[in-house]
Amino acid sequence: MKMFVSERRNKIMQLLNKKKRVTVKELAAHIGVSEATLRTDLNKMEEEGLLTRTHGGAILNEDPDNETSFSAREKKNKEEKTIISEIAFELIEEKQCILLDASSTALELARHLKNQPIRLTVVTSGILTALELKENPDITVILIGGVLTNRSSSIEGTLGLSILEHVNIDIMFTSGNGFSVENGLTDFNLYEVALKKELVKRSNKIVAIVDSSKIGKSSSAVFASPQDIDVLITDKPSGIELSTKLKENNIELITPILN
Repeated sequence: MKMFVSERRNKIMQLLNKKKRVTVKELAAHIGVSEATLRTDLNKMEEEGLLTRTHGGAILNEDPDNETSFSAREKKNKEEKTIISEIAFELIEEKQCILLDASSTALELARHLKNQPIRLTVVTSGILTALELKENPDITVILIGGVLTNRSSSIEGTLGLSILEHVNIDIMFTSGNGFSVENGLTDFNLYEVALKKELVKRSNKIVAIVDSSKIGKSSSAVFASPQDIDVLITDKPSGIELSTKLKENNIELITPILN
């Protein structure tokens, strides 16, 4: 059976997370594809900052920028995520039902919402996001069930989707490992991507909340195409080229107003 690129790269990351260092030979034996294919994967994954290539293999990035670790992602670009969450809050109206994915940027938005006197229903696939919001008596929190991701705080898989048949999602706030006008929102975890794709389908409006370090980058699997995305919120004003491309794709761009 043919394996998807994203599935293959997921297996590479799982092995790396376990062993911290792997050789191409080990990977070939474990995954069952050619060494040439794996070298291409490893080179691409190095470009995406997921690992560091070594002679004959790769090692896991243990530096603070390792984006596969949720705690590292949460600390990264904290100020930018705060700016994004404050802008995102302006799009939310009383009594709406919103969906927050399990991204660190959505968690920042939850922290902002926690202290607001606003009546809302919040559906989320993020355990930390749900725990953050339970402190606000005006917010009803619905946690999507499923399998808990290893070394993370997000739900993966589509087991708990039936709960969404009982709610109408006004806005989904979502982030990814990368955003480009060509591909839309992308991520590297195939199982999380499968859930996010379904959440996108069930939401009336999709708002991408992406810090500027991820713009122009692509990861292995698309979960929201440019046609799916209504609004992009980021922390810095963008160049003319990006603004034009977004306009051509009917994506509204919202950035902070600089004084």
